[in-house]
Amino acid sequence: MGLLWLCLLILAALFGPTAPQDLGSSVLVFPQESQSAHVQVTAKLEQPLNNFTVCLRSYTDLTRPYSLFSYATKKQSNEILLFKPKPGQYELSVGNKFLSFTVPEILGKSEHVCVSWESSTGIVGFWFNGKPWPRKGLQKGYTVGVPASILLGQDQDSFGGGFDAKQSFVGEISSVYMWDTGISDSEVLLAIDDTPGQTPIFGWRNFPYKIVDEVYLKP
Repeated sequence: MGLLWLCLLILAALFGPTAPQDLGSSVLVFPQESQSAHVQVTAKLEQPLNNFTVCLRSYTDLTRPYSLFSYATKKQSNEILLFKPKPGQYELSVGNKFLSFTVPEILGKSEHVCVSWESSTGIVGFWFNGKPWPRKGLQKGYTVGVPASILLGQDQDSFGGGFDAKQSFVGEISSVYMWDTGISDSEVLLAIDDTPGQTPIFGWRNFPYKIVDEVYLKP
C-alpha cells in the first residue's frame, strides 16, 4: 500500500495541477507554434459572472493572430476571449460577441493589458500599458457562465480543446490576474507591479495552474 501511494503521488506531481504558487518574476514560455501546448488555470469558479476583469503581460514577435486568454463553457466556447488578430489590435469576446481596440504597434517590448466588463451596462474598459482607452459597450445584460475551462496560449473552439496551431501563442506570458469585479485606473497600475489591491479570483502571486505539453516556467 505504501508503494502504491508513493506511485500515485508521483503521478499527481507529473500530470496533475500544481498547488497555487507565487510565481513572482517568473514567466511562462511558449517556445513554438503548437496545436496542443497551453496552460490550464485550475481555479474553480462557483458562481456565474456579471462582472469581470482580466489582466496579463505578454511578450512576442508574432504578427499572425493568436489567443492569450480563453474562458470557455460547454455551451459557449468564446465566453471570454482575449485575442490579438494582428499587431496593433486586441479583441475581446463576451458570449461570442466581439469588439476591438486599436493600440500602438510595439516591437521588442512586453505589452500589459487589462480588460473589464460589467453586465448592468455592457461597458468594457481597456487599458494598454497602464493607460485607459475610450470605453465601449458589449453584451448588456449578459451573464458569463460556469463551470469554465480557462486556458492561456490557445483559443478553445470546444470546451478544453478544438485548438488551431495557427492561433497558438509563441512567446512569454506573465502577471495573469482575474477578478469578478471592475477595476480602477490606480488598481491597473498595481496589477502591473504585481501588487494588486483587490483580492483576485486567481493571480500571479497565488496562481493555480497545470502545464500541458511544451510550456516552461522560467525566471
